[in-house]
Parts: sequence; structure tokens; C-alpha cells
Amino acid sequence: MMNDTLNHPEKFKQKLNEMIDSPEMVADYIADVFECPITIEDANHHVISYSKHHENIDEARISTIMNRKVPNKVINGLWKNGVMPKLIDDDDPVIIPEIKEIGLGNRVAVSIRKKNQILGFIWAHTADKKLGSKELAFLKEAALQIKTFFLQRHQSSEKTEAGYIDFFWQLVTGDITETNHIFQKAKQFHMHLDGKLTVAIVQFPKHITERAQKHAYYLSKTQLKVNVTSRLFDDNNFIMIIRLKNGEHDIKSVEHFIQEFIEKISSQLEISGIHGASGFIYKSPVHLKASYEQALQVIDVKHKFPKELNNLIAYEDLGIYEFIEDLSAIRNKVSYQNPYIERLRTYDTQHNTSLLATLYEYLKADSSPPEAAKKLFIHPNTMNYRLKRIRDIAEFNLDNPSQKTAIYLDLLIENLQ
Repeated sequence: MMNDTLNHPEKFKQKLNEMIDSPEMVADYIADVFECPITIEDANHHVISYSKHHENIDEARISTIMNRKVPNKVINGLWKNGVMPKLIDDDDPVIIPEIKEIGLGNRVAVSIRKKNQILGFIWAHTADKKLGSKELAFLKEAALQIKTFFLQRHQSSEKTEAGYIDFFWQLVTGDITETNHIFQKAKQFHMHLDGKLTVAIVQFPKHITERAQKHAYYLSKTQLKVNVTSRLFDDNNFIMIIRLKNGEHDIKSVEHFIQEFIEKISSQLEISGIHGASGFIYKSPVHLKASYEQALQVIDVKHKFPKELNNLIAYEDLGIYEFIEDLSAIRNKVSYQNPYIERLRTYDTQHNTSLLATLYEYLKADSSPPEAAKKLFIHPNTMNYRLKRIRDIAEFNLDNPSQKTAIYLDLLIENLQ
């Protein structure tokens, strides 16, 4: 049957179209054509349908069918072996050799997509069978036809993509503020906005490529830490509205998700310099504007203090950096110069020393001489000697928390200039 069907591509497409409302029939038909088991999954690796069993079924297929979802062990193995990046990047079928450690036999898989969005996958369990170029072309055609099924699943309530984008921006810019109205519109787009919400931003270092978009959309849909209820790209910013699941440790779950997101996409695409941020977590979608602005502020401040804030993600962890630009504006308005700092600066210039830099590291190290000495690569005794010189020359008390805080803030402000 396989050879006969492969000689009639129009018949193949017509047959798939006739069965499109029955994914079970589609899986069985494709399996008969290719003479091997077929599994159809959605983008989250949940099983949509699978064909009848053949002989020599491997462990991965059995576990997937029993759980109605691909086991995490298998998904992780596919990532580690470079399979998933290929499926996300390529429109063409991907040949996958056996991966024994996850119980996966030989496969050929193809992604089902709408533009840059992954809708699902078709997996052909080929075992010892080799698929030639004609068979691979037919498998790709099958993915194009099955796309109709995935789109039809939401067709009755989906609005236009432009409408979705408009609603997203209405939420994060505060153009829509009436709670009932928000929930009515959210229902139209299958957006769950009840519970705890926050806005997260992953900023890429340059204009985003189509390949990076595919990976970003896929990762945001398939991770398990949190529920990304909506997402879109704005230039090189990938903006996500995140809904926290019940019982989660709120901000830590968001931080872990963003960290893993950045680690995976950095590794897959060999991109460095990706920044992540999140705003406060709120219990109403009305406050998504505030969360979005807070996430943007985190990104902005991280650019200005890259070393100090390299690992910071959450707005609530900004500390004094949350107010640093406001304080800078106040200081600049009156042309203020900290007298203690100026005394040390003058001394350093005249004697070719680095007491001001030493003081800065000491304050950053929470007034710990040993920690500051490590950062400066000097002996602790040298550090203590410098601190004594700083006290004498600047004429201020290093044990006074108010004076130390003011000096630290003024040194941070200088880095903004």
C-alpha cells in the first residue's frame, strides 16, 4: 500500500483532509502508509492520537501512551542529544537515531507549526525501516495537513492575531482597567488571568531572529515551573504574562523559570548577554501594567550596573537600586558633591592611590574587610591598613551606618553618570 500511495500525493492529501476531524484515523492512516507506528503530539508533548501497535515497540512509546504524555526523561534526553532544537528550527523531518539511555528506538519526526509557533509533532517509529526522500516529503505534507486539525481545535473562540496583540498591550499598558471587562476579553483568547500574575521579560542582546523566536515560544509553552498564559515579542524583548500555580513559592518559581529559560536558549542558540527580569506578583490583572513597568526597570538598571546585578531577576530584590535614578536626579538638581568622597578622590589623585575604589568594594561587601580583600586581591592586613587611611583622610566614621549608606548611594550614583 505504501508504494502505491506514495505515487499519488493528491490522493494522500485528500485522504488526510477527509479524516482531519478524527486524529485517531489520521494516525492509523499515516501508519498504514509508512508501515510503522505513528504518534501525534501537541506542543506540550501530550498525546493527541497514536496508531495501532506493531511489533518491537520500544519503552519510550509504551510510557508515552500509558501516561498520555511523553515522559520528562525522554524529553530531557531529546534536548541533550540535540533533537528538539532541530525539530524547532526545521520544517523538514528530522531523522533520529536510537537513544538507548531513554528507551527510544529509531525515529523520524516532523514539527507541526503555524509560522514560528510550534503546534505539535508527528513521530514515526521507524525501527529498522529507512525512509527515503519521497517518504520524508510525504511526512512533511502530513504535518501541513494536520495543522488544520490543531487550528480547528480553537477556531470557534479564537479571534484574530491582531486582536490578541491588542489585548496583550491593553493589559500591560493599562488601557483596560475594568476587571470584568478584562476577564471577558481574556476568555475570548483562552487567557487565564485569575490567581497570582506577574510580567516577565527576557531581553535578547540584538534583534531577534526567526530561529530564536521559535525556540522562545516553544520553551515558554513547554516548561512546567509556571504557567505562561500569554507571550509576544517586542523587538528584542520577549514579554510573558505568568500565572503562578497553587502552592508555588511565588517569586522563586518565576526566578527559576527565567533562569532555566535563559540557560536553555543560550545553550541551544549559542547566544550570550541575555537578560531576564520580572515585576511584582499581583492578584489582579489590573496591576499587570505596574508589573510590566517594574520588569522594564529591572532590565534598565541591570544594564547600568551589569556586575552588581548580573544575577538579579525579581523587582522586589532591587533594594536601593529601585530608587537610585530618583536619588541621582535629586543630587544633580542641587549639584551635590559628597565631601567625604571628594577628600578621598583628591588624595588618590595626588598620591596615586586607590582608596576610593577600596571604600566602594568594602561597602559592596557589606562592610566585611575579608570579603573586600578577596575582591581586591590584597592581603587582609593591607585591607585594614587602607581602611584606617580612609578614616583618617576622609574624616568620617566607618561604624556609622547612616554615613556609610549615604556614601555608598553617592558612589552608585556616580556610576550612572
